[in-house]
Amino acid sequence: MKIKIAPSILSADFNNLAAELKKVQRAGADLIHVDVMDGHFVPNITIGPVIVKYMRKATKLPLDVHLMIENPAKYLSAFVNAGSDMITVHIETVTVKELAVMSKGLNNKAVKLGVSLNPATSLDKIKKALPLVDFVLVMSVNPGFSGQEFIPGALRKIKQLRAIFKKDIAVDGGINNLTGRQVINAGANIIVAGSYIFGAKNTKKAINSLR
Repeated sequence: MKIKIAPSILSADFNNLAAELKKVQRAGADLIHVDVMDGHFVPNITIGPVIVKYMRKATKLPLDVHLMIENPAKYLSAFVNAGSDMITVHIETVTVKELAVMSKGLNNKAVKLGVSLNPATSLDKIKKALPLVDFVLVMSVNPGFSGQEFIPGALRKIKQLRAIFKKDIAVDGGINNLTGRQVINAGANIIVAGSYIFGAKNTKKAINSLR
């Protein structure tokens, strides 16, 4: 499968967000990963649909909006209307029945649905959800803050998932040129990286090293 690189804007300079988006687009990024946090599901607060709307104007790249929030169904329409191309929700916040409703609604709007799971969450918890989603996001750090170290246990989870899931597998957390290679070898094909890309002196070189 094609390896796709998704810079995470959590590590971008928000004072120059439009310029940061254009920079990674020129450097060869495939999509933009947008972390939305509510201060409840995770211990941090980031952005909402208004910022996503302005991001949509600043880049042509697909926006993967990662909803690290409670009650994601309540806010789904707002993020879709803001210009999201992909929506990721956490299995810890939804039921399979809710995912089925989301899947139908998003499919009608040509928006992809992904499901994510935290490091402590068993792969068994998402197995019934796999037929409903377009991709899976495996968290390789505990969500909430950027700059954390990669949790090696994610590699086993990726391998097990790849054996039963043939669509896109994304990985988010602690990614650099070493861990990026490890997750690709384990079966992931969408690599989310924040500080490794936005903190690099040469953005294009950083993206190419992950690919």
